[in-house]
Amino acid sequence: MKVIELIVRLIDALNERVGNWVSWLSTVLVVVVCYYVFTRYFLRKSSVAVQELEWHIFAVLFLVAAAYTLKADSHVRVDVFYTMLSPRGQAWVNLLGALIFLIPFSLLIIKTSSGFISMSWMIQETSPDPGGLPYRYILKAMIPIGFSLVLLQGISMALSSFCTVIGRPLALNSTSPVKEQDHA
Repeated sequence: MKVIELIVRLIDALNERVGNWVSWLSTVLVVVVCYYVFTRYFLRKSSVAVQELEWHIFAVLFLVAAAYTLKADSHVRVDVFYTMLSPRGQAWVNLLGALIFLIPFSLLIIKTSSGFISMSWMIQETSPDPGGLPYRYILKAMIPIGFSLVLLQGISMALSSFCTVIGRPLALNSTSPVKEQDHA
């Protein structure tokens, strides 16, 4: 159980740190959108690069923060029946959901995206639009990175849920991989 708890704590800590770091991109996105709106509607100038930067930032934010959102249990779900279940019943739902849907889907996305991402890197893909951003291949690399983080968080969720199902829930009140009393 100690090994499982350590694995869960390490994965959770990783996604907590990544989520906290990438959350700052939402502030950057607001600034970029405000800049674009100001220049487009008040200065009557439009920039393809700034417009593409908006969706590049959003894509990175969405892909990389998905695992943090899963860790925080903040993804959209139909809670009508889930909330009526006992903690063990909820753990069963989470375990089966992770094993049947989340982990296989993450693996599928990682595997199927590798071909077109490799091609994008080989040709050093850029925006097809005049004035667009270069380095589109770097943005595409966020797909397997984001889904690898989701895969790891799915493994963490499955392990934690499994422990709850067998009647040995993990005490995970901290995002640190090291227990608080170990710091003293």
